[in-house]
Parts: sequence; structure tokens; C-alpha cells
Amino acid sequence: MKLSLVVPCYNEAENVAAFQAAAIGAFQDCGYDFEIVFVDDGSKDATMAQLRQIFARQECPVKVVSFSRNFGKESGIYAGLQHASGEYICFIDADLQQRPEIVRDMVRILDESPEYDVVAAYQDRRGEGKVLSFFKKSFYGIINRLSNVSLKADASDFRTFRRSVAESILALGEYHRFSKGIFAWVGYNTCFIPYVACERVAGVSKWNFFKLFNYAIDGIVGYSTKPLRIATFLGGLTSVAAFLYLFVVLLQKLIAGIDIPGYATIIVLILFLGGMQLFCIGIIGEYVGRTFEQSKGRPVYIAREILSYENKDEE
Repeated sequence: MKLSLVVPCYNEAENVAAFQAAAIGAFQDCGYDFEIVFVDDGSKDATMAQLRQIFARQECPVKVVSFSRNFGKESGIYAGLQHASGEYICFIDADLQQRPEIVRDMVRILDESPEYDVVAAYQDRRGEGKVLSFFKKSFYGIINRLSNVSLKADASDFRTFRRSVAESILALGEYHRFSKGIFAWVGYNTCFIPYVACERVAGVSKWNFFKLFNYAIDGIVGYSTKPLRIATFLGGLTSVAAFLYLFVVLLQKLIAGIDIPGYATIIVLILFLGGMQLFCIGIIGEYVGRTFEQSKGRPVYIAREILSYENKDEE
């Protein structure tokens, strides 16, 4: 198998058939074979029913992995990677904002340029609002300063890579997965190409500001320990500031005869110090919580059903 298209799906019943049709149209005369690995991430709509029909027709080689519940897109990517059998593997969304025709260009680059191991697409122009764009730029600026790896701004999970890269990613058994950080961490020579996201065929995006914010926190905590150093720095800075303030108050009382400030100052200092302590404890808690969940050794996902064209005759 030359190419595996890994397609995570969550409530994409209206899109999966259109995606398969677009993929067949894009690769029908390419001269090599391909497969589609759909991963149903615990969808609440008729996505799995649609995938069963697609699997039954087998208009092209299709595999389907169905989760027992919603585990998240990162788990879907990991599951698809485990079941992909292609020489090249591509992560692509089901809503056709990322077109299969671009994947064909990615494959061509890998064929013609053996020095590259990964071809990753980044959005050249975004149609999002200024506020969301500001926060995304801020995220990349923060994580690139804090982390030991560098993330390409606006580069998505939409990428095609060689089997060797896939094996390196699968060797990382972490529970909290952040694909952009994982790709940066494993390294490999990457060719970045621009693309323009198309309109969704149907439905709405499953991402909102709060999900993106939590995703950003996962990325920062997962690939940097510098926030812990920030907590240490803030604790030391607060201690020095408190000592200096104590020195100033004693000088005011002993030399100038000024009364020590009372209720208002005490309340302000208590609130300030309490806030600093809770902030630092929260940073530590993020790392402790992830260590606790990783120590349980739970699987990244649980598959309720797996359909594969490779053993379809046995079913």
C-alpha cells in the first residue's frame, strides 16, 4: 500500500461519503494504491452507520476504527496511525476543508525529494476573526519561547510523512498527546507548503475558543517545564518584595515615627500572596495531574469495533 489517509471523525455523518468520493476522484489516475482509515471518535450522530455502508461498498480500500466513547482527536490520530499500512501516511480532516488533491502534491514531493521525510501544510490565509488570530499567534510565541522544540506557526496536523516517521511517533506512548509537539520533538526533515482551507461540506467546526485554550495548555505543559521555573521565580520574587516591604515599614516606624499601615494594607497583601500561591500551586498541579494519569497506564483509546478490508472475507 502506497498511501494511507487517516481521517478522524466526530459527528461527521454528512461528510464521510463526500470525503471518500473526493479522495477517489483525486487518486483514481495517480498510478499507486491508497487506503482510507476512518476513525469514529465516539460520534453521537449517524457517522458510524455511514461508515459501515462505506465499508460494505468498498469503492476503495477502507478501514474503520470505532471508539467506545469520545477520546478526542489526538487519540483518533494515534489509532489511525496504528492501523495504517501505507508507505506514506497522511492526517486529514473529514470535512474537506483540507482537500485530497493537496495530499497528491505532498506525495509527489516525497517521491521527488528523498531528503524530506514530512510534508506539512500551513494555512497561508485564515478567515478567522482578529481576536482568535491574536490568541493563536500568542500561543505560538509563548510555546516557542518556553519549549525546547520549535513549532511552525499555523501548521496544522494536515501532513504526509514516511513510514519511518510513523514508527517514531508510535514509539511515544504518552497519554496526553499533542501532535504538533510530537512532530517537532521527533524531528525529521520537513517541507512546509501553504494551502487555503475550503468551506466545510456540511456541519460546523467542533472547535471553539475554550477547546483551543485547553489544547494550548496541553501543548505548553506537555513540552516545557519552564512554567515550573516561573513558579519558583515568582515565589522568590514575592519573598524578596515582602522582605523589602518589611524593611521599609520598620524604617518608617523607628525613624519617621509613621504608624504601620493597618487593615487595608494587610488585606491587599494577603490577597496578593494568596493569589500568587494558588497560581503556583495550579502550575504544579497541571504537571502532577498529568504524571498521575500517565502512571495509571491506561490505553490512549478503546476500540469498540474495527473493520478492515484486509479481513473482510472472513467476516
